[in-house]
Amino acid sequence: MFQRLGNSWALVKASASVLQADKELIIFPIISSIGVLVVSASFALPMFFGGLFDAMVGGRLGDVRIATIIIAFLFYFSQYIVIVFSNAALIGAAMIRLAGGDPTVSDGFRIAFSHIGSIIGYALIASTVGMLLRAISSRSDTLGRIAVSLVGLAWNLATFLVVPVLVVEGQGPLESIRRSASLLKRTWGEQIAGNLSIGLIFGLISFGLAVVLIAPAAYVAANFNQPLVFVPAVLVLILAIVLISLISSTLQGIYAAAVYRFATDGDAGPFFRPELVQGAFRGN
Repeated sequence: MFQRLGNSWALVKASASVLQADKELIIFPIISSIGVLVVSASFALPMFFGGLFDAMVGGRLGDVRIATIIIAFLFYFSQYIVIVFSNAALIGAAMIRLAGGDPTVSDGFRIAFSHIGSIIGYALIASTVGMLLRAISSRSDTLGRIAVSLVGLAWNLATFLVVPVLVVEGQGPLESIRRSASLLKRTWGEQIAGNLSIGLIFGLISFGLAVVLIAPAAYVAANFNQPLVFVPAVLVLILAIVLISLISSTLQGIYAAAVYRFATDGDAGPFFRPELVQGAFRGN
């Protein structure tokens, strides 16, 4: 257990060293977050008046009108375009750094725009799969939902390297999915442990911050009758979690680029020791 935690922390440090060398890489997750917010705001009113919110809360997606389902699909599709495009820009820039170059933000966007057709195609496929899994899950019992969750997990694992394939090899969306799955099979084992470790470590950091900020505020509020003390504590916590999420997303994109390099070339670049990235696929 302690060895795994040590390896996880080493992976975080290796990814962070890339981010430290190119701090502008965090701009891509920021733009992705802003884009998702803009898309959400753009669809909020038609989704509300179409009855989608009520249906989602009540778990009755199957009862929603066709027009509302179309709105929901366009919502998912638009979000996926924003997310995949930003991730492609991040991974494209990270690949330049891992190859020894010095990328700029414009380099990342240039790479993403050069593959915009494949990005939109993959976003269409991914949003369709997501909608279908959600619809099936909403109509299933507990065992059915578990089965759908497992299918979703398998999909996420099989498509983990889709964006690097799109960016580096210039493949179409379907071929990129097949290529991503084949790269996973080639080094089958523990499955993307580094990526999960990054999420786990930053989740623990977020939890620790919540305890450090909220516990003293709760003590002051309970013992000194000062409930307003929660306001600054919560605001600081929200800002901290947003920053942590942005850093985590950036590191996960960097790690995906490193894993792709390792899977195809056997070398993850100067920032990663080979055994660290290999541990993302092979268990001990």
